[in-house]
Amino acid sequence: MAGEAQADCLFCKIVSGDVPATIVRETATTVAFRDINPQAPTHVLVIPRAHYPDAATMAAADPGLAADLLREAGVVASEDKVDGTGYRVVFNTGTGAGQTVFHTHAHVLGGRGLEWPPG
Repeated sequence: MAGEAQADCLFCKIVSGDVPATIVRETATTVAFRDINPQAPTHVLVIPRAHYPDAATMAAADPGLAADLLREAGVVASEDKVDGTGYRVVFNTGTGAGQTVFHTHAHVLGGRGLEWPPG
């Protein structure tokens, strides 16, 4: 069921503490941690504690949670001091877009030039 932890989900296991991660922020509804394969000096994933397979599903089911996630992405950017120079928030949805963990997550990227369109 949407919102409930999934036993086979890597990010649910990070939320529960069963898998270690370099956590930079936690709130009642979100967890933010450093990406293990960073693509920029700042590369932090912000995830909801509740399990949703992608951002659109989460936003439809719980718009307040979507707002929490985006707010936390901004706080992460500020705390990593990339808010003044610019940062990107990315949601990959589906395998064709590069999503490999099917638990909603926002990539917060900054600290280097981020060209458009992405390569």
